[in-house]
Amino acid sequence: MSSLALASLAVVPPAVYLIVGAILLAVVPRTVRRPLSVLVAAVTLACVAGLEKGAHEALSFWGGELQWLDVDALSLVFGWIFALTILVWTIYAWHLKGRLELVSAFLYGGGALGVVFAGDLLTLFLYWELMAIASTGVILAAGTTSARKAAMRYVCVHFTGGVLLLFGIAIHAAAQGGDLTFGAMELDGAGPWLILLGFAINAAMPPFSAWLPDAYPEGSPSGSVFLSAFTTKTSVYVLATAFAGTDLLIGMGAFMSLYGIFYALNENDARRVLSYSIMNQVGFMICGIGIGTPLAINGVAAHAFCHILYKSLLFMSAGAVLYRTGRSKCTELGGLWRTMPWTLVFGLVGALSISAMPLTNGFISKPMIVGAAAAGMADSTLLWVAYLVLMVASAGVSLHAGIKFPWFVFFAEDKGLRPKEAPFSMLLAMGIVSFLCIGLGCYPKPLYDLLPTDMATLGFQAYTLDHVVLQLEVLVASGFAFFLLLPVLKRTPTITLDTDWFYRKGAPRFVAWVAGPLMGAFGWLSRSVHETVPRGLRYFAKNPGGAARLAYDRFLLGWAGAFRSMEAIDRAQARLQGDQGRYEATSPGAAWPIGTTVLYSAVAFLIFLLTYLF
Repeated sequence: MSSLALASLAVVPPAVYLIVGAILLAVVPRTVRRPLSVLVAAVTLACVAGLEKGAHEALSFWGGELQWLDVDALSLVFGWIFALTILVWTIYAWHLKGRLELVSAFLYGGGALGVVFAGDLLTLFLYWELMAIASTGVILAAGTTSARKAAMRYVCVHFTGGVLLLFGIAIHAAAQGGDLTFGAMELDGAGPWLILLGFAINAAMPPFSAWLPDAYPEGSPSGSVFLSAFTTKTSVYVLATAFAGTDLLIGMGAFMSLYGIFYALNENDARRVLSYSIMNQVGFMICGIGIGTPLAINGVAAHAFCHILYKSLLFMSAGAVLYRTGRSKCTELGGLWRTMPWTLVFGLVGALSISAMPLTNGFISKPMIVGAAAAGMADSTLLWVAYLVLMVASAGVSLHAGIKFPWFVFFAEDKGLRPKEAPFSMLLAMGIVSFLCIGLGCYPKPLYDLLPTDMATLGFQAYTLDHVVLQLEVLVASGFAFFLLLPVLKRTPTITLDTDWFYRKGAPRFVAWVAGPLMGAFGWLSRSVHETVPRGLRYFAKNPGGAARLAYDRFLLGWAGAFRSMEAIDRAQARLQGDQGRYEATSPGAAWPIGTTVLYSAVAFLIFLLTYLF
């Protein structure tokens, strides 16, 4: 495609192509849906390819502007990998028959591209919420009871994060005189802190992380692949844009990298292993954002790009196994290398890439973040600790995703399963991603040229003797540790408890605790509105004067004992009985005297007037 054609495509933001495509996919026949999805994804990728740094488009909105396209070097990196993932996913999901997942996925991808190219906070928020809604649709498309429950928990968490983000934007904009431009922020007020918290929830930072392993494994085989690519990585982008160099993120990222490892090592479900692995890898990126140096930010962008590739490949491999066997738990799998050799090969490429094996893409990105920590640890205790944690986490990721996942799924104990190899469309998608993982590992220049800072000025080289030897030592040590600890790591049919336990168990009990009083109050209110008040109005309308006298009599009788003698009580009771008799003797059809009617009307008007004025 010519540069002129690419430039003309880039006039419209990439997100628009996917959103319009989603609308078309919702209405076209099934025979058209598959080729149309590939076409829309290809056009979106071409649009991103036509974007140039500094491109800017805005829409007038309520006297202001929505900056729906604002391109810089960092957003281009994320735009490229998002658009590429969408195209490969449409090939992998060629077998899809239903509309919901396909339409939701395109809206989800459109929201992610909208976020990375948004120039103001309002546009970012609108796309942010589109992502939350559409990704919920991707989970629901699995059609299972567990998927429905997970989707409801997922959307509650993300709507909570959205509300915090919206409040933060409002407070921040007020402090900035109404300026909604999205850029670097300081944690100097409630607004930026709420924005950071909203971003942290989507990034799956502990303790706000349990939604990820709870929801992603409940998607369909193709849905989980799509989910793994966008939400956490858009959060990485916005954090890198707004909070680069924030020391708090160094500690949070380092802790997150270890948190994911511990849970992944103890997990039985293969897709939950990979979900916790996302947390581990995103922890590396957030730590790099906290370091904030040009090398660290380059490492964050490159690692996000590479992570989406190899993590998608691992989820594709696990999804193919689930598609053919209907099983995802390690205790139910094993021996699949016999009949699914290509799925095994592609899964191993992903496993080696996430382990940062030399000649794979993980090796050209992860050392940048670790190197950025190493460069500053002489002057900072925090960076010294972060460097040690990241080195431990590098070994840990090899244990759970690099070795454990392929070992228990494809090797280990043969369960006698003999499924067919994955469909051709799945193998083709996995083959494309495997080629990119190895291709970028061998020749990283195309990716390095996209990064925000020129790599030549940073003096970083991935393939140095020290880097290669150190990484090979880490991998050998990880492999030795895995097989040494294999009896301990051998999975049993158990589940792990995460922070979602509190709202899984606590929410129903809280609802039960408040339901009694609330239902009682609502019942009283309902009876008052539907029974007591109408009955009282009928009672009053039958004989307004008599009803008023009875009310006065009852009031006097109620207080007579406190202020009067027993004789006064007797007189009040006698008066009440007499007025009660006169009230009952009144004909229901009796007309009010004109004077009484005027009097009550005047009183009602006076009450209305006082209410209106005061």
